[in-house]
Amino acid sequence: MSDNHMRAAQLRAPGTVAMVRAKRPSPGAGEVLIRVEGCGVCASNLLPWQGSEWIDYPLPPGALGHEAWGVVETVGADVTDLMRGDRVAALSAASYAEYDVAPADACVRLPPELDGRPFPGEAIACAFNIFRRSLIEPGQTVAIIGIGFLGAILTRLASRAGARVIAISRRATSLDLAEHFGAANQIPMDHHQTIIEQVYALTDGRGCDCVIEAVGKQWPLDLAGELVREGGRLVIAGYHQDGPRQVNMQMWNWKGIDIVSAHERDPAVQRRGLKEAVTAVAAGWLDPTPLYSGGFPIERLGEALDATADKPAGFVKVWVTFA
Repeated sequence: MSDNHMRAAQLRAPGTVAMVRAKRPSPGAGEVLIRVEGCGVCASNLLPWQGSEWIDYPLPPGALGHEAWGVVETVGADVTDLMRGDRVAALSAASYAEYDVAPADACVRLPPELDGRPFPGEAIACAFNIFRRSLIEPGQTVAIIGIGFLGAILTRLASRAGARVIAISRRATSLDLAEHFGAANQIPMDHHQTIIEQVYALTDGRGCDCVIEAVGKQWPLDLAGELVREGGRLVIAGYHQDGPRQVNMQMWNWKGIDIVSAHERDPAVQRRGLKEAVTAVAAGWLDPTPLYSGGFPIERLGEALDATADKPAGFVKVWVTFA
């Protein structure tokens, strides 16, 4: 590629991704150009990948990639806290490409403890932001429905905060991960009424102080409402992007529960979560390594997306890389 161009993955149509030659972006004032080392593959990519009538194809080159880490290549005007050569995690939007631009204040420098390690920082930051909104306190009982990448990290954060975590998930390997990350109890997500009975047996008939739904489907949302105690807190962490949902408002209202939709959109709050994520992983008390299922070269982005959808045995999280 010339100095003004780069390789990028482009979603051309549902189920079709191609490598294209695209113009390399230039940073404006307050921005940096990042040479992307890797970018996590997020489950939110799956609806565009599998097809949706409200998406206009093809997408711009690099689009959908938003969990990037890499090295600052160029700094724009007015950037004083980053310099060329700094390794950073970034909150950006087109990182399925060799280069991406991000606001300098949406980047967090990665310390030497993270050298050579993958760091899908935006995904880890989401867990920290959701945890903060959950208002979890020592001694509480917290049910987490769905132990994927997000649910496992939330399990670690909640158990470290002194809460008793009940993990509910479909796969035995996910429940093993939950135990590794600090869950006191693990319940297979197989039968609605059986789960309710088990949770109420574990909580002396009271229900959970906080329930975090981290799947993004109708049934887990229904289940979450059943498991939260009267006056408790239901936190919606799942990304419900595939259509409207119905809720049992009669039950929610009668229980008097607090409902939190925990996806942050304030850039300052998102960056706060990213800083917390970097600090925790660098300090060693949060180790996401057991959740990493490996990297794919960017040319195999389609395979990475299919794996994210199909979840083969032991799968949790993958990323794409540039050689």
